[in-house]
Amino acid sequence: MTKVWPWSFSKIKDFEQCPKQYYHKHILKEVPFVQTEAILYGNEFHKMAEDFVGKDVPVPAKFSFASKALTSLKDRRGEKLCEIKMGLTENLEACDFYASDVWFRGIADLVILDGEEATVVDYKTGKSAKYADKGQLELMALSLMARYPQVKKVRAGLLFVVCNDLVKDTYMEYDKSKLWEKWLGKYGQMETAAKEDMWNARPNGLCRRYCPIIECVHNGAN
Repeated sequence: MTKVWPWSFSKIKDFEQCPKQYYHKHILKEVPFVQTEAILYGNEFHKMAEDFVGKDVPVPAKFSFASKALTSLKDRRGEKLCEIKMGLTENLEACDFYASDVWFRGIADLVILDGEEATVVDYKTGKSAKYADKGQLELMALSLMARYPQVKKVRAGLLFVVCNDLVKDTYMEYDKSKLWEKWLGKYGQMETAAKEDMWNARPNGLCRRYCPIIECVHNGAN
């Protein structure tokens, strides 16, 4: 059977968008990673935020628009952990990000631990929060509660720094079963596709101009 783990939020989203593109991108690895200007900008912002919150390095003028939001996070009570790489085994137990039996992987931009409560924040450099997906927050909350058993409550947010918007939610320990039922179902769909070796194309608005899978009949190049 084709191996579809370790999986992540982004891999699940790629599969849901188009199983065929997922197959070429993550299984065959035929789609090269391209360092676009947006990605480079995002990487630079993340490094700046990590340095400011974790090392008290001043925010450069280029990112001054985010200074207020980052200062608010920096001033919160609790232990600050930046760019935390988290892994889970298939038994939903915490493990090292690179462990041989790692089944799920996730990276949290900022975690603030404060006793039985935790805050997790993911920075977004997009210009709008209109289509924000809180699924990433759910998985980060689940990973945090596995890694830090003392945590019973997770306040989570997607911080859109350009438009100064925060998409947030709160997750409790008693939410875990319901959330895992949802995500295990999504993972199961991907696993079924692998077992049956069925990676059907799912046409969408990105096919004509943005899909890198030239061989697909729905690609605009055809």
